[in-house]
Amino acid sequence: MKKHSARVAPLSACNSPVLTLTKVEGEERPREPPGPAEAQAPGGAEAGGRTSHRHWTCSREQLHKTFWGVAVVLCVCASWAGSTQLAKLTFAKFDAPFTLTWFATNWNFLFFPLYYAGHVCKSAEKQSVKQRYRECCRFFGDNGLTLKVFFTKAAPFGVLWTLTNYLYLHAIKKINTTDVSVLFCCNKAFVFLLSWIVLRDRFMGVRIVAAILAIAGIVMMTYADGFHSHSVIGIALVVGSASMSALYKVLFKLLLGSAKFGEAALFLSILGVFNVVFITCIPVLLYFTKVEYWSSFDDIPWGNLCGFSVLLLTFNIVLNFGIAVTYPTLMSLGIVLSVPVNAVVDHYTSQIVFNGVRLIAIIIIGLGFLLLLLPEEWDVWLIKLLTHLKVRKKEEPAEGGPDLGSGPQSRSRRARPSFAR
Repeated sequence: MKKHSARVAPLSACNSPVLTLTKVEGEERPREPPGPAEAQAPGGAEAGGRTSHRHWTCSREQLHKTFWGVAVVLCVCASWAGSTQLAKLTFAKFDAPFTLTWFATNWNFLFFPLYYAGHVCKSAEKQSVKQRYRECCRFFGDNGLTLKVFFTKAAPFGVLWTLTNYLYLHAIKKINTTDVSVLFCCNKAFVFLLSWIVLRDRFMGVRIVAAILAIAGIVMMTYADGFHSHSVIGIALVVGSASMSALYKVLFKLLLGSAKFGEAALFLSILGVFNVVFITCIPVLLYFTKVEYWSSFDDIPWGNLCGFSVLLLTFNIVLNFGIAVTYPTLMSLGIVLSVPVNAVVDHYTSQIVFNGVRLIAIIIIGLGFLLLLLPEEWDVWLIKLLTHLKVRKKEEPAEGGPDLGSGPQSRSRRARPSFAR
């Protein structure tokens, strides 16, 4: 989830358990990672072989960003895996996936208040809530957030958000959390395919290979349990959730572009308002038709519901705003790392069988996900790196050879100016 811009498309819910961000741009744009030309420059050496102070500063900044990246990866992994496991635990006492989706989505309302609190603490030029709100509303156009804009540019994403999370949670009821988490990783492949078709993004052969691996992994995961109806339905629900998540992200880029941190926070809060106003009737209807029914409110595991909602909110906050302190690629790694975490938990708490087909499917989907994290210029970077290593390898014997200070050959080498290299 373009890759070098500081802007971000608000994340999906499941990433809340389920949508994955593109990126959000902060008011202060984070420093971009060095491009291929910068990466090729010799490590900060100045004329005369002295180490540049500027190089030391950049290295320290990169080290700081990497440190935060590790912390963000662990937070993404823990919140994603924790919300998935807690949802599974909740369904043992509260079999109502749509009501759980509705309850957790209501917490989206907290995005903008939390963002404004951070703005007040950090920004030198503090604005009132009204001023900040009006400035963030410019994201929707010159007229701000009108009723027409709300129904045309916010409501559709509220529906996609709800579908993404509901399908994901409903799948947890059908199959184990390991399969659910790894199959949702196919989301990135779907995003690439839709972006290539709808947005005319650059064609990349390595990403086509990744998409093929994702599809192959889905088929193998279905085969792992022998094509039983129970598991096939669960797998179909996860694939549907991943598809809704991909559609959310691609449509957001097509219709709204990208958003700054404040704009993304406001947008996600608006999705929470939409959920309260327009989606509340659905869980009420499901309750009275006894599709999702509980005998009394005392039987509801409020601790599990609130814990799941907090973990989901944490996941979305870190995934949407973590770009301010680290690289987007590192944040995406947290989603992949949640797969082995869920596998370990499932191994000790459920009857999951890690046969050869399931393991190969997990590896194939994980490999496809990692290939999709490669930057668009990865081939250029690789060629320059190999060229640099080849040149360096040739220079080492010449510089380290014995008795270079004597003889006609050494004098001819000395006579060569530096530009001859």
